[in-house]
Amino acid sequence: MKTRILALCLSASGLALCAALPAFAADDAEDIPTVIVTGRLNPEDPSAVRDTRARLSRTPGAVSVVASETYSNSYALGLYDTLKNVSGVFAQKKFGEDSRFSIRGSGIGNSAHNRGSWLSIDGVPVNQADGSGDFQEIDPLSARYIEVYKGGNALRFGGAQLGGAVNYVTANGRNAGYRTLLRLEGGSFGTRRAQLAYADVIGDYDLYLSASTTHADGWRDNSEQNGKRVTLNVGRRFGEGRSLRFIFQGNDLDQRIAGALTLQQALTTPKMTTAANYPLLRYGRNVKSARSTVQGDWRINDNWRVEGGVYAAWKQLIHPISIYIDQQYQNYGAFARVDGQGSMGGKRYDVFAGVNYRSGNIDAHTFANANGLPGMVMGNAVQNAESWDVFAEGRLFVTDQLALIAGGSYGWTGRDYTNYLNAANNADKDFDWFAPRIGLLWQNAGGQQVFANVTKSVEAPTYGALVQSPLPQFTSVRPQEAVTAEIGTRGRSQNLTWDVALYRAEIDGEMLNFIVSPDIPAATFNAENTIHQGLEAALDWRIGAIGDWAVMARQTYTWSDFKFDSDKTYGDARLPVVPEHYYRGELAFSSKRGWRIAPAVEWTPSDVWVDYANTQKAPGFTVWNLSASKRVNDGLEVFVEGRNLGDTRYVSSVTAVTDFTRVAASARSAFWPGEGRALFVGLKLTGK
Repeated sequence: MKTRILALCLSASGLALCAALPAFAADDAEDIPTVIVTGRLNPEDPSAVRDTRARLSRTPGAVSVVASETYSNSYALGLYDTLKNVSGVFAQKKFGEDSRFSIRGSGIGNSAHNRGSWLSIDGVPVNQADGSGDFQEIDPLSARYIEVYKGGNALRFGGAQLGGAVNYVTANGRNAGYRTLLRLEGGSFGTRRAQLAYADVIGDYDLYLSASTTHADGWRDNSEQNGKRVTLNVGRRFGEGRSLRFIFQGNDLDQRIAGALTLQQALTTPKMTTAANYPLLRYGRNVKSARSTVQGDWRINDNWRVEGGVYAAWKQLIHPISIYIDQQYQNYGAFARVDGQGSMGGKRYDVFAGVNYRSGNIDAHTFANANGLPGMVMGNAVQNAESWDVFAEGRLFVTDQLALIAGGSYGWTGRDYTNYLNAANNADKDFDWFAPRIGLLWQNAGGQQVFANVTKSVEAPTYGALVQSPLPQFTSVRPQEAVTAEIGTRGRSQNLTWDVALYRAEIDGEMLNFIVSPDIPAATFNAENTIHQGLEAALDWRIGAIGDWAVMARQTYTWSDFKFDSDKTYGDARLPVVPEHYYRGELAFSSKRGWRIAPAVEWTPSDVWVDYANTQKAPGFTVWNLSASKRVNDGLEVFVEGRNLGDTRYVSSVTAVTDFTRVAASARSAFWPGEGRALFVGLKLTGK
């Protein structure tokens, strides 16, 4: 198995070296980073986004930057709306703001919540200290742009998860692009949303303040959503390249849960919910949270800079499902990173190194669910977690065009579990690891790149895996480890922008989840050997002009081949949930008069496995969408968006089960119906 990884790495090295043979006019080595492109480059990107693309382009692997402009003229509510055009990222909507989230198959069986990827806002993790987390706390309207680091390319955060990292970067007074903003939206399913924002620069200070409120009755029964969010970002400059910043985010979210259905129900009566979800147990997820951080970015000289920060976060979760969950979270941490460049033996180099510390505890109370209210006490425990990551990576340019990369991270995490109902079930456990990384990065004078890397990833079990209901003590779930090889290319020519990566991950002990029965939360087990391999491709094509209209095609395609490798139980069966083929395409027509019209398609051409035994599938689907916007003047833009224009009935996501032919009938409600036809309208009014 390892020989195949080595062969792929050697092939990637040969590709990079061969690509360097053509006689391009080489610029001076010092100029190389300024012309590298990454992700979906747009020459009209604001400077903050261009600078971020240039910084991420130093990575010898798949990375992307999503500017807020790509979703600001649409009803963007959650991960599905903001990351839908990033290949390799599976963020399929279940209902409202809730999505199934996975990068390269990370946390593939999790029916809810996040595991296997680092989610953060301004570098501050949304994940808890044990690695688990929710994504409803992220407000896409207050983000200036989003950084996506796929797989082992998240080393800059110290992350060693299989999926990588997604970092939402908050707008500030200097880069928001407006002074005042009023945003109003409404449409199908009783949807209403409003946002007020203010941005300003006062001498050395800058300020950004945003408040938003959202309501939706929901397409399905028991899927009402209510949300209130506030963001504050205050910065202070101390000369060129030196700043200090305070950021605060608060959320008050009230969300009902419609629940999964049988396949027949999902395709024939998709708006229904089960009696258990409503009215009997009144399933929901209510979150109140607050997080604050103080961060500094300090340029020492022209070659060296340091950045870091401290943060604290609090969250309350009221979560009536088959049981009634009442949890209080407290998390705090600190991080620091130094970046530098110089020369060694006449060869240019750059390097970064850092440390990331996280600590948190959860007061975890569980009760019997008595019609949506707490009943008999079932659990009373404290879940403490602490984590350290120390990491570094360096690039050495052996020629003006070819860089060798080496790095790695050392990680340690501890779990300390106290059960107040039965002290015999108290437990603690530590895990540590080293995850090395090597790579190559080649680019020509025009910024076109070829990259390759081999990376180890390690993921320790979260409390959700260690303390599995109805067992009140630690289970024997162990960390999963993977070795991933990746090759790819990105760049642009006169009319084309491309971003392509091919990867293969061989995983030992992958943590997989499945439904036991509807009244017991998903169980977790370690598989023996599994393989995740695939292709991530994005292509933007500026087709040309038709009269006064400029025409551009944007396409993303993801091939995901995830399977067991000679497993004792499942043989070489495919892993469920993530579709093998997934395509998104958009044809945008833009006029000089401020119009933009874009039909789009979302296509899953093949059926999707639901169970590990490969006995049941969910049908593939095709959904057509259409968006249009008009910039009336410098301060006013109106937009309209139609989704699922054909009112197609389809399954948008599934919940993994073991063997569909053998599980209880109650466990076959594993299908989440996609939303029906919808229309949303909105306006943005900005002032300078």
